[in-house]
Amino acid sequence: MNTDIWAYPIGRYKAPETFTLELINTSLSVIRAMPSWLDVCIENLDEGQLNTSYRPGGWTINQVIHHLADSQMNAYIRLKLALTEDNPVVKPYNEKLWAELPDNNTVPVNVSITLLHALHRRWSDTLTSMTDNDWQRSYFHPESKEHVAMWQMTAHYAWHSRHHMEQIRGLRERKGW
Repeated sequence: MNTDIWAYPIGRYKAPETFTLELINTSLSVIRAMPSWLDVCIENLDEGQLNTSYRPGGWTINQVIHHLADSQMNAYIRLKLALTEDNPVVKPYNEKLWAELPDNNTVPVNVSITLLHALHRRWSDTLTSMTDNDWQRSYFHPESKEHVAMWQMTAHYAWHSRHHMEQIRGLRERKGW
């Protein structure tokens, strides 16, 4: 059984090579829509279903949703840092350990969904107001040792949003939920 398609249902991330208005508009559309997509993906799921892994050895739906909130909060903060500081060094975090913290089991998933709706509103409004120069601003990521421009980060998090949404949608499809 090939579960790689379940791990990467839209394929592994391929970084865009150049900044284009089309890339930004597509990425921004995804960031705006993602919380509503998640509403549909988890609609009418019970506790047992929310605690089902999207693939063998993978996170549960609960963990994926809480991970998205954690990850996207970090992205938003990195954006704000890059827009207000000169190439700041960002703080990496261990997403796997974050996903195992007790709040992922005790906080209802709708709390993170609500957070994502509010966060993505703020995030997309910030992105919409950016100038061409703002899109070129960057931060330095010490783990990857890369300078990440805001257009690159935005494209990556659009992929990340679709990636996890499709993991959940695919599980529902396979299970007939």
